[in-house]
Amino acid sequence: MAAIPYEPAIDGLRAVAVLAVCVYHLNPTWLPGGFVGVDVFFVISGFLITRIITAEVDNGTFSLAAFYRRRVARIAPALILVAWATLLGACLLYAPQDQA
Repeated sequence: MAAIPYEPAIDGLRAVAVLAVCVYHLNPTWLPGGFVGVDVFFVISGFLITRIITAEVDNGTFSLAAFYRRRVARIAPALILVAWATLLGACLLYAPQDQA
């Protein structure tokens, strides 16, 4: 994978986007447009992924299969953890007849 320089400002912008969404969920009247943080977060993610792909294409090392392997390796652990935690929580919170 081609190395791209780390930019702390991007992490700061991501944090602001996440905080905006959290504040919006706490009380929408506090920050009525807080839901836009989701869009900002996705735009930043797309920017970063595009930078990685273009750097690899420029170096002649881009592979779609390798790209998706890295995405799965990064996302799958959190996905599996959240899915299992949700399943466990549902089993503990819902009555047996509601679990069907």
